[in-house]
Amino acid sequence: MEQARQEELNELVKIRRQKIDELKKLGVNPYPYKFKCTHFSKDIIENFDRMEGKAVSIAGRIMALRKMGKASFAHVMDSGGRIQIYVRLNNVGEVPYKIFKLLDIGDWIGVTGDVFKTHTGEISIVVKELTLLSKTLRPLPIVKEKVEDGKKIIYDQFADKELRYRQRYVDLIVNPEVRDVFVRRSKIISTMRRYLEEKGYLEVETPILQPVYGGAFARPFVTHHNTLDMTLYLRISNELYLKRLIVGGFDGVFEFAKDFRNEGMDRFHNPEFTQMELYVVYEDYYFMMNLVEEMISTIAEKITGSKTIVYQGNEIDLTPPWKRIRMFDAIEEETGFNLYGTIENEVREIGKKLDIDVEALPTRGKIIDEIFGKYVEPKLIQPTFITDFPIEISPLAKKHRDDPNLVERFEPYIAGKEIGNAFSELNDPIDQRQRFEAQMKLRSAGDDEAQVLDEDFLRALEYGMPPTAGLGIGIDRLVMILTDSPSIRDVLLFPQMRPEQLKAED
Repeated sequence: MEQARQEELNELVKIRRQKIDELKKLGVNPYPYKFKCTHFSKDIIENFDRMEGKAVSIAGRIMALRKMGKASFAHVMDSGGRIQIYVRLNNVGEVPYKIFKLLDIGDWIGVTGDVFKTHTGEISIVVKELTLLSKTLRPLPIVKEKVEDGKKIIYDQFADKELRYRQRYVDLIVNPEVRDVFVRRSKIISTMRRYLEEKGYLEVETPILQPVYGGAFARPFVTHHNTLDMTLYLRISNELYLKRLIVGGFDGVFEFAKDFRNEGMDRFHNPEFTQMELYVVYEDYYFMMNLVEEMISTIAEKITGSKTIVYQGNEIDLTPPWKRIRMFDAIEEETGFNLYGTIENEVREIGKKLDIDVEALPTRGKIIDEIFGKYVEPKLIQPTFITDFPIEISPLAKKHRDDPNLVERFEPYIAGKEIGNAFSELNDPIDQRQRFEAQMKLRSAGDDEAQVLDEDFLRALEYGMPPTAGLGIGIDRLVMILTDSPSIRDVLLFPQMRPEQLKAED
């Protein structure tokens, strides 16, 4: 079957190459340099009453063709939608009509003509001039429909998920709703940016290539700089550099950062992802909770028209205030076990009772985090702040003002998934050094995700960092929720994939 498909594809490519030769004989450059558009299809259709009879020039990709003797129809798709064109031999002339007859679905064309409405009521353009803008060699996987036994059957649909992710360029052509997701993604980011700028915070850029990686629990990607003859790492977080800027005197800074973590892939994780991090002086994690719920609900309303959204069948109300619950209280509610104040052996025994693979987890904190992830996280459908984490899993957060065994940290959850992380930032350089040293001991014991000690960052703290609230928001997960997308790959234009074996004829 696959061999037959490939042979058919090769034959179609051969035919289209022959058409290119025929077009050149007619004096046509199949890949010209430019075309002047005056309108988009959406403008014409939405404003037909004042556009009727007017001359327009549009350009786009042919998505449907009905070739007839002396008059033909086609549908052209541009970034705004589709519009029908009507091509008559008597209007365009003999050579242009021959050129049109050599066109295929998928080709890019530009047309100039007058706006009118057909007798069936379809807004169209009667073509006076036609220009080929790009001749395609590969046929598009156009969706077809037929009726059998009174039922509509769709076939030849470009629906294979892996193929759609791998060939996003085809996915965007034949599945227009996919484009809408990425338009929304762009609007979500720009709305968040405007929100933060209106608060007076400054957008900055920090290094992607770092001599010391830090700011999160993760394995890095490693590279080498030849001239300096040194190992560098793709950043796993931009946190420590943004805090350096707070030390330097900025009042509030944020960055939309590409971060990279050498970890597993699933529907919520991609090794390359986008994160927004924000740091504000003289504030704490209570301030940041208020900002997060206001910012996310504001973005949702501007993007979707409402603070209530639907994600994978669940109606979710993002209206502030969001629920707030301490991590240990949330675990006790779902499991019946109070883990607060327990020592490591006790937590391991409880973990076994809860079917946690405790042997694979090196510390008390990681076992607690695993219990939380299994029993609590999936239940957090409505927006919830989980607060006050164990100190051993939060090496960059300030000790809780009322309990030195906890830190002032929260994670916002929506639709059963964490979308961010925030602290009252640790600004005591002595405490920070001790936390880093404890992390280095964990690394020596085999925990390759433990954080590394960054001497330059400690030196920066020793120059003094004021009280600061910090926040990281996972942009990809937020976009998933606000576009009702089930997988992170649905909101990344080019998600990471296993290598594909390509041949020249493919």
